[in-house]
Amino acid sequence: MKDDTIAITGFHAHIYFDAASRDAAARVREGLSDRFEVQLGRWHDKPIGPHPKAMYQVAFLPNQFGNVVPWLMLNREGLDVLIHPETGDDVEDHTNHALWLGEKLELNIEFLRQDCL
Repeated sequence: MKDDTIAITGFHAHIYFDAASRDAAARVREGLSDRFEVQLGRWHDKPIGPHPKAMYQVAFLPNQFGNVVPWLMLNREGLDVLIHPETGDDVEDHTNHALWLGEKLELNIEFLRQDCL
C-alpha cells in the first residue's frame, strides 16, 4: 500500500440545508468560523454544480482535518455533510474519496465529468 496522501492539497466540507434547517446551518457555519482556520464559501440557496441541495462550502488545509471533522461529527446539528479531499480529480474526490456525515446524497457526477473535459 502506497502513501498517496501527499496528493491531498486541501479538503472541502459541503454543508447541506433547506429552508427549515438554514438557521442550524448558520450556527454550524459560525462555529466553524469561530474555532478553525477555514475559508467559508458563499451560501447557495439552490442546488449548484453536482450538489442536489442548497449548501455552502468550507475549505480547509490537511493539517486542520483532525480538528474540523471531529467537530463536525459532533456539531452538525443533524445536517448532511460531504467531506472530500482536493487531489485534482473532482470525480474521484466526490465519489470514492468522499466521507459523509448524515445521509449520503446523490450527487450529479455527470456534471463533474463534463467539467473535466
